[in-house]
Amino acid sequence: MNDGPYTYITLSMQPDEPTHVDVSFYTSGLQARSSVINERRPSLSIISRDAKVAVSTTGGGPVTNADLAIAREIFTAAAQYLADCERLHAEHDQTAA
Repeated sequence: MNDGPYTYITLSMQPDEPTHVDVSFYTSGLQARSSVINERRPSLSIISRDAKVAVSTTGGGPVTNADLAIAREIFTAAAQYLADCERLHAEHDQTAA
């Protein structure tokens, strides 16, 4: 197993199947950015030195109800990720002490 930071990217292409791209970041060397493009299209990016994942609105157009739903889902998942990181970090600190 690799204990160092890395980014893992796979691309699966099968006849008559949708293309599937999987990007996994296993590094603290990330940047998370959000912006609004042309004053109408929010964008969220997660960037490493190896890859970038960008999320924006449906079809690159105006914000829809579905876009709001996925933004809330991302927010909830990010909050849970933060809580898990904080809990595990605190547990590690207690074990190390």
